[in-house]
Amino acid sequence: MFFRNIIGQQEVIERLVKDAQRGTVPHALLFCGPEGTGKLQTAIAFARYLLCRDKGSDTDSCGTCPSCVKMDKLIHPDLHFVYPVINKSKTAGRSTISDDEISTWREMVTENHYFGFEEWLSAIDADNKQASIFVTESESIMSKLALKSVEGGYKIMIIWHADKMNPQCANSLLKLLEEPPAQTVFILTTDAPEQMLETILSRTQRIDFRRIPEQIIEERLTGAGYSLDPDMAARIAHFSGGSWLKAVSALRVNEESEEFFDYFTQLMRLSYARRLKDLKRWSESIAGNGREWQKRFLAYCQRMIRENFICNFHQPELNYLTDQEQQFSVKFAPFVNETNIIGLMDVLSDAQRDIEQNVNSKMVFFDLSLKTIMLMKQ
Repeated sequence: MFFRNIIGQQEVIERLVKDAQRGTVPHALLFCGPEGTGKLQTAIAFARYLLCRDKGSDTDSCGTCPSCVKMDKLIHPDLHFVYPVINKSKTAGRSTISDDEISTWREMVTENHYFGFEEWLSAIDADNKQASIFVTESESIMSKLALKSVEGGYKIMIIWHADKMNPQCANSLLKLLEEPPAQTVFILTTDAPEQMLETILSRTQRIDFRRIPEQIIEERLTGAGYSLDPDMAARIAHFSGGSWLKAVSALRVNEESEEFFDYFTQLMRLSYARRLKDLKRWSESIAGNGREWQKRFLAYCQRMIRENFICNFHQPELNYLTDQEQQFSVKFAPFVNETNIIGLMDVLSDAQRDIEQNVNSKMVFFDLSLKTIMLMKQ
């Protein structure tokens, strides 16, 4: 990951580069902002820049020096990562630490670049367990940073989702954050700074990441690597809400949208007609897909309900529907109104939560269809 790969955070990047060139890099940084705005990616790009041996006066890493070659695989000996994990340890007094999942982490970061917390939980087979940064991790951090830099430069510790540090771990790091060893840089990232200890916040220099402007997301989607047509890029940029992660997810949904559209229209037509046997078969068909697919389908359903409700206001500039969806909405939109919009969104959100918690998917989707029957008649 290089600075040039970061989407829409030029102001942050310029600030970091200036600090590095002036030799005024803070010893503890806190990157705050919504998910999908590039906090982890910027942290990695900044670490690469600090560790690069041949950047000269450039504003990005060279990409070819021995340090950059190691960074390509995230194996630089002076770069360390901490991230939430599931406690799989069977040893008394020792919790699972980040190093136990390092292979999965490196694969996730190098292959996906932008990914979310839920995707990480899926990668480590979290199921319904709570991911955290346990107190044992603080011992590992202190042990690593007590050693001299292997290559004679900075030592960098990136803590992803620092708000997931349990209180014991956070308190153990207070002194180290306040007085770290020479040329040590902490970079903490969080979507929820309000969930962190005030004593941690006071020891870090906060940098806020703003939502990515729609225009920048549109430009990236119409450029090399994606080459979407302008209308589709505009729709996806609108759906993203300033998150590149959501834009990528919407792009994936767009590729599946025809299949999702068919299932959505079946649900609404069968629910309106109260065809229970057909709805049971529909539920079984949906349940035959994987849980990630099911979550994306439910997100698609929520979007369709929102867009059809907006259709009733007869302001087409506010709608982002494909031609196929628009044709269906001409007759369907009046059935999504003030009396049932909240109920429909709630049952879809509840179904998504149940799928995430590994509830039996046949039961979830049949229950969804029964509730939809009642709501479509309002």
